Amino acid sequence: MNIENTKAQMRKGVLEYCILSIIREEDKYASEILGQLKDAKMLVVEGTIYPLLTRLKNAGLLSYRWEESTSGPPRKYYGLTETGKVFLKELNTTWDELRTAVNVVTQAKSTTK
Repeated sequence: MNIENTKAQMRKGVLEYCILSIIREEDKYASEILGQLKDAKMLVVEGTIYPLLTRLKNAGLLSYRWEESTSGPPRKYYGLTETGKVFLKELNTTWDELRTAVNVVTQAKSTTK
C-alpha cells in the first residue's frame, strides 16, 4: 500500500472544507486560495483547484466577481453565498465531531490484559 496515496486522499477529503474556510472572511482569487493551501502544506496544484472552485460555484456555495488588476488581466474573486455560509457552518460542526471521534479512536488505550 502506498502511504503517499493514502495521505493525498486524506487531504483531498477535506479540501472543499479548507477552501470554504479560507474565503469565509473575505473574497479571494484562486492564486490566494492556492497560496494559503500550499502554506498549510495541503500540496494542491492549480489543476486541482479550478475544477473544485467551479464545482462549488455550480453547487451554489460560491459566487464570483471580476476585478481589474494593476498587474495583469482581471482577477476572478470567489466569495461565499448565503447557502455557502450555512454549508460551512454545518461542515464546522461535522469537522469538530469527526476530529473528536478520530481522537477517541486513535488515542484509545488498550484495556485488554
